[in-house]
Amino acid sequence: MKLNLAVTALGALAHETRLQIFRLLVQAGASGLSVGKIADALAIEANGRLTFHLKELVAAGLASSRQEGRFVFYAADYPAMNELLRYLTEDCCGGLGCQEIVETCNAEHCA
Repeated sequence: MKLNLAVTALGALAHETRLQIFRLLVQAGASGLSVGKIADALAIEANGRLTFHLKELVAAGLASSRQEGRFVFYAADYPAMNELLRYLTEDCCGGLGCQEIVETCNAEHCA
């Protein structure tokens, strides 16, 4: 993943509502959720503001949308999410496995 794509994705997630939406979409699975279901789950109105946040996630490559009749469904883009996670954890812990670092740190009471 290129730096500019990571910055765009992280920027999209750096908003409380968008982060909540994205987590909801990740939990929903590949079929995704309609805008109305997203609004209901987050106890917010299905209005232009919600649509704006959804479009930001799509523009960042973290979600996709599809039209089914009168409804628009949004779904998390799992490959993009995994690529972002890989980018963030690349060369994690100085080349050591992160689990090793956590176990060593716990044993030594690292701060």
